[in-house]
Amino acid sequence: MKCPFCGLEDSRVVDSRPSDDKSRIRRRRECESCKRRFTTYETVETIPIVVVKKNMTREPFSREKLFKSLLIACSKRPVETDELDRIVTEIEATLQNSMQREIPSVRIGELVMENLRSLDEVAYVRFASVYHRFQDISTFKEAISQILGEKPTEEG
Repeated sequence: MKCPFCGLEDSRVVDSRPSDDKSRIRRRRECESCKRRFTTYETVETIPIVVVKKNMTREPFSREKLFKSLLIACSKRPVETDELDRIVTEIEATLQNSMQREIPSVRIGELVMENLRSLDEVAYVRFASVYHRFQDISTFKEAISQILGEKPTEEG
């Protein structure tokens, strides 16, 4: 690590501990040449996730946007925001672990629906209705039938 005072690239770690938010490592270093101390922070390098939308446009993945969509789906439902934050974190980790730089928005929608289905059925149907863009009552009935474990009716 290059010393910010004298520019020498040789320093030793004097102290190392997690930062307050536990997302970084704080290191106190001492320059081997000028003996001055300085602080560095070490963070995990993540691959930026790009979302490929249905119309093939691309935009950066946004935790906030995902959280907001879950919040809307769970509006007036007995679902705690901590649970929604856990889902967002889990989905983001799944996407990071896939090691793909570009993720189709369809995949993110599937992950959201998997989580909502077991969390709250009403929120699941709300999200699914927007996600699948239900055009009529028969497609809406099909989605509800799937939740109830029934086979969709022939008549719609």
